[in-house]
Amino acid sequence: ANVGAPLLAEALLLGMASSLYARLPLSRGLGRERWSSRIRGLGSRERIAIPRLVHLRAPSPRRRTIECCTSSFHQEASALFDWLEGNGVDCSKVDVQNTIPMGDTAADDGTVGKPIHTLRAACDIAAGELVFKVPLSSFVTLERVFKDETLAQVLTTSPLSELSCLTLYLMYEKKQELYSNWYAFIKELDRQRARGQQAVVSPLLWQEEDIEQLLHGSPIKKLVQDRLNGLRKEYEALDTVWFMAGSLFDEYPYEQPTEAFSFEIFKQAFVAVQSCVVHFNKAPLARRFALVPLGPPLLTYSSTSKAMLQLSEDGDAVEYVADRAYVAGDILTVWCGPQPNSRLLLNYGIINDFNPYDRLTVRCELDAKDPQYAEKRQLLLSDERSSVQEFQLYRDKDPVMSDDFVPFLRLAVANQEELSAANGDFTEAISSRNEAAALHHLQDALERQLAGYKTTMAQDDDLIENAIDLRVKVATRLLRIEKAVLSRAILKIKEIYAGQPELEAFDVSSATHLPVLTFAA
Repeated sequence: ANVGAPLLAEALLLGMASSLYARLPLSRGLGRERWSSRIRGLGSRERIAIPRLVHLRAPSPRRRTIECCTSSFHQEASALFDWLEGNGVDCSKVDVQNTIPMGDTAADDGTVGKPIHTLRAACDIAAGELVFKVPLSSFVTLERVFKDETLAQVLTTSPLSELSCLTLYLMYEKKQELYSNWYAFIKELDRQRARGQQAVVSPLLWQEEDIEQLLHGSPIKKLVQDRLNGLRKEYEALDTVWFMAGSLFDEYPYEQPTEAFSFEIFKQAFVAVQSCVVHFNKAPLARRFALVPLGPPLLTYSSTSKAMLQLSEDGDAVEYVADRAYVAGDILTVWCGPQPNSRLLLNYGIINDFNPYDRLTVRCELDAKDPQYAEKRQLLLSDERSSVQEFQLYRDKDPVMSDDFVPFLRLAVANQEELSAANGDFTEAISSRNEAAALHHLQDALERQLAGYKTTMAQDDDLIENAIDLRVKVATRLLRIEKAVLSRAILKIKEIYAGQPELEAFDVSSATHLPVLTFAA
């Protein structure tokens, strides 16, 4: 019986291999001769080259504690963990939970109601404890894509970003299906459908009418459109990679990128990569961006977490060290960087209500027709500043706005007499007229921006509480945060008026050549 067991196992493998081949169309470049040569190895007692994802052993008894238990989830979670463990990753301290988001099942994006995988502590974890370590062989970098750091540097100085190069690599790897070493990882990315942990995709994948309706009045609309325009340019430059890195893409018997993939497919894949890419500061270019299994989107992004995915000292692994004590079942979080919620929504489809980095940017530009424009510009140049400046308005941080915002406005609205009186110093009020003109102009711009939204903050609260569509919830949370930033800045101006009532009453209607103020996310 013991002698016959290996033969039986080989027969089972042969049957599985034949069955798998029957389901793989030859048009994918996986020819019959290539497949058959692998199967023939059985006759000479060679090990069949079946990808690591195809497992005959049962999942570990430890695996997996979940809320919504389905057989497909067990298979998916087990496949990813088995692949990682087969590559030397110790997954014993982490677990995956399957959570079905509650949303509008009538939504047309195909994502609502689909389960989300979340990485959690499988046991109690102490602060400072190494939770997992992923070796270089099990995460994707430009070094792996191009196999040449010099080539990586050349390509990423072209119109292509690092993310586009990583996206192209994974798209071709996905075409390899079971032959790809990354099959289990790509499968996990596919099932997450580019969603963040709030089960919403980036607005880059929303319909144009949804962007207009859900983000009306917000500066993020322009940010989304600019990013989409940039993606279109990067897509059109993809063939550059194909021709410059020909030795790499010889491994893929498919057409060049713009013929193999439509722009819509590239955009969807790019957003999926964007949602999970990890950036390593001070790392060589070829390893600066990485796609790390067990990282986001399984790890939950947080604006307040102190945990980070970091390269090991030798640069050959990615480590995740707990920033605090975790109890078994706790969600594992990782810091998303100092990004405001507008960027979190654009990049990851999430909103963090307790984000300490929330802000709005105000772009200020001197009026070029101002008779004092040349003198004002020269004053700014002497301070190594340009005639166009950006300032920040903060939701929670003090002071409410950038320290040099009001001084810039004093300069911008100053007449010839006030310029002479200031003698280049605008840190203090110059005159009542100048101070009133600066504050009134800023207040008018803030109130116009606030009036551009369709809903009040009270209506936003109702939508956040009762809306069924998850996109409505996250979009409304962002808009409410923006309104809070604007309202706080207006309140600050009114507080100044309260202490100096003559400023509010001052008639500045005759003020001309005021700076142009625009808002950005």
